[in-house]
Amino acid sequence: MKKRFYITTPIYYPSAKLHIGHAYCTTLTDIFARSKRERGYECYFLTGADEHGLKIEKNAEAAGVTPQAFVDNIVEGFYKLWDLLKISNDDFIRTTQTRHTETVQKIFTRMLNKGDIYLGKYEGWYCRYCESFWTDTQAGPDKVCPDCGRPVQKAEEEAYFFKTSKYVDSLMKFFDENPKFLIPESRKNEMINTFIKPGLDDLCVSRTSFSWGIPVVENPKHVVYVWLDALTNYITALGYDSKDDSLFKKYWEDEETEIIHILGADITRFHAIYWPMFLESLGIRKPDREFVHGLLMMKDSKMSKSKGNVVDPYPLVEKYGVDAVRYYLAREVNFGSDGSFSPEQFVERINVDLANAYGNLLNRTVSMINKYFQGTIPAYQGQKTDFDGSLESMIELTIDSYEKAMDDLKITEALTYVNELVNRANKYIDETTPWVLAKDSEKVDELASVMNHLSRALFVASRLYHPVLVTASDKAFTQLGLSEEKALYENVHDKHLLDNLTVNKGEPLFPRLDPVVEVPFINELMSGNK
Repeated sequence: MKKRFYITTPIYYPSAKLHIGHAYCTTLTDIFARSKRERGYECYFLTGADEHGLKIEKNAEAAGVTPQAFVDNIVEGFYKLWDLLKISNDDFIRTTQTRHTETVQKIFTRMLNKGDIYLGKYEGWYCRYCESFWTDTQAGPDKVCPDCGRPVQKAEEEAYFFKTSKYVDSLMKFFDENPKFLIPESRKNEMINTFIKPGLDDLCVSRTSFSWGIPVVENPKHVVYVWLDALTNYITALGYDSKDDSLFKKYWEDEETEIIHILGADITRFHAIYWPMFLESLGIRKPDREFVHGLLMMKDSKMSKSKGNVVDPYPLVEKYGVDAVRYYLAREVNFGSDGSFSPEQFVERINVDLANAYGNLLNRTVSMINKYFQGTIPAYQGQKTDFDGSLESMIELTIDSYEKAMDDLKITEALTYVNELVNRANKYIDETTPWVLAKDSEKVDELASVMNHLSRALFVASRLYHPVLVTASDKAFTQLGLSEEKALYENVHDKHLLDNLTVNKGEPLFPRLDPVVEVPFINELMSGNK
């Protein structure tokens, strides 16, 4: 495994408020970044905003403000949402920032001088929502956008083009040599069969029909078109081709860094086909992995700001807490597959996994330690009951399985291993019957062993949950009497970690939700009535 990581979300388009679909992608990326840092790896986490284009220009005009004022206001909401969700990004790139715009101009000039960009004329079917041109074949008989399904219009304008044809063979070779570059593999097959094999047109990389963009230095009536502007954020944020390129050298050029892009299915084509080509044109390395997550649906329909069928994360977090929302996003939908948001699933997932299993296990364990051992966790003395060995084995297996799953971006799967450990610990209570052991003075060693094993299972589960449950896990550490230093991930294998610590009884981590009350409340959120 490489020693450091550079992980990115897509940069989001600030045409309106973010919804829970954006929160999903960013939260899952944050969980991966946190898990890496906790295990001692350097991890640089980037997110940001894609702020140029015709849609922004028109929305700003309708709002009676400048495009810059329009995006400034929307992006302020991005900052607040990421803060609310406890997102631990190291940087936030805005494509209107000087550090980005100046470097994009240099990149365009370099490609132009190399002959990879040329001036021509574009005629095709244009989708103003996706800011994409399509051929007759792609637009189909109904003349709709293949990405969003909206009607497209015939358009023609002078434009600069990137020579994709020059790099197709090289890209196919790269796909063959790097089978884990695009995950899931079905996405690679889709890129090849849908876009490359039918014939890949050269890519339009400038526009003249609007002005809200980065001007082309050599021909200022043109602005750099969205994908050459947007995709390059991953390197401009690191200081590529700038006076201070130390981050770029460390997190991109150094082969000891693994570069991972997290992206949605609707932008796979641009990341998987054009981005590697741009990088090859610039003579720099390609990412190690592009992980395509599925869509978070609602009522069998894709969430969309334009359709108005979105869930606002703010009231969810305010009512149920950041941990409940982060957990639901990570656990309910298998990362990499499409999934749906429903009030019933949300309430059930919180009740079953967090309130009944995890929270109740902590509450029962701390209560029993207070009752039977005056609040002090007994020291580890080996295996004293018939069930201690199997719990110890499962603790170690869980740690190993969790780490392997996280390394492979199988975040949902990693959480299921922790859930299984929590469920096993609850079953262990039923197997060992501590309330029976407490009645027999000759069974005090067995009772002590049960309390120690339960405490360790809780610590390990809380430690593995921590990248997701960013506040509740810390509360669990406090209830178990662990200092910040003792609660570090590096101590997960220490069987004596909790010896003689004093527990602190606290409030329940996750109060049980009443479906009769909460499901209607969330339904109202989904219909926009709250």
